[in-house]
Amino acid sequence: MKDWSRPEAWANIREDVANSTTLPPEAYTDPDYHAQERAAIFGKGWCGVAMVDEVPVGRVVVREIAGTSIIITRNDQGELRAYFNSCSHRGTELVEQDGEIGTVLRCPYHRWTFDLEGRLIATPLFEKELVENFELDDFGLRSVCVGEFVNVVWVSLNSDVPDLTSWFGDLEERLAGYALERYAVRKTAAYTVEADWKLLTENFQEYYHLAWVHPELAKVSRVDDHYRFQGPGRYCGQTTTPVSAGENGEWTTLPNATGLSASDAESGRHIALFPNVMLTVLPNHTCTFLLEPLGVGRSREHISWSTPHDPSPLDLDRLVDFWALVNDQDIEICQKAQRGIDRGRFGGGRLSPRYEASLHRFYNMLADRFEGLDRCPDGDSN
Repeated sequence: MKDWSRPEAWANIREDVANSTTLPPEAYTDPDYHAQERAAIFGKGWCGVAMVDEVPVGRVVVREIAGTSIIITRNDQGELRAYFNSCSHRGTELVEQDGEIGTVLRCPYHRWTFDLEGRLIATPLFEKELVENFELDDFGLRSVCVGEFVNVVWVSLNSDVPDLTSWFGDLEERLAGYALERYAVRKTAAYTVEADWKLLTENFQEYYHLAWVHPELAKVSRVDDHYRFQGPGRYCGQTTTPVSAGENGEWTTLPNATGLSASDAESGRHIALFPNVMLTVLPNHTCTFLLEPLGVGRSREHISWSTPHDPSPLDLDRLVDFWALVNDQDIEICQKAQRGIDRGRFGGGRLSPRYEASLHRFYNMLADRFEGLDRCPDGDSN
């Protein structure tokens, strides 16, 4: 079994982009690689698991990260809390699915009860006085790192992970003018894709394919109007300026967010947040993708459309229909890529320095996590 934590495993992508190769085919098809990736990328760093709107006060959501079940809720003050989904009595699963919750978490087996800070507050019929060296405070739920960024709930199983601001570097400052906290999710969708999650984010990061795969999108987000949007941080960014109206006014009927700068008001920001979130920000809406690996060569997309103003049903349908068309095109080409890598004896390729530099950056962030290097990648020099 190849050890992907060793630097030599990544030697071909550590060159500059003009000399670098693509990821080897094992990264998309090999079960051993997949197991190591799950531990290194999803088990030790931050990953996006839900939209903030999915976790209001009084609700709990259940997510699986690197084979580990996590419950996420809010305390009485509205602060996010996350715990391993296991009762401290005999390990029973506490919550089976998303749903409403009261003021406590109660084990379905023996009714041990925890408050929303994870403290054990009741053990019915347990007769604590007959158990030696037993203190309620020693048997609370085990906490998991959790935070909010770009309206996404992020979780890390690693208690030593850098905080989210450090993880994403200057991105919080770059997006501050949009005041994304004012946006609300208006519609969601989910798709199961027969392709590795990395192929989906790689496809999002590059616009080399735009004219051929997305003839409709290319009219509103032209190849010649793209440029890099890259500062120091674990993300890969590009911008379209100006973003055009297109032939059918797919989003021009939606009102822009208030207070935008001149640049933000005419641009589309397309940002892949490492590892598994893809975010498109336009002057009047956002489209957020959360990628969930399901196994070797299989993944699920969770898509949310958010706006700063409440749109009419007609305008919302027009917006969602357009992005659904674009996403269907992406899914089709990513599944073809997966099949070609898996069945076509692909041996590895090369990257376009102009159009695919972001993929090189992404590959190096993968390599850093496998090698245990907690470094924030540099931004552009200009």
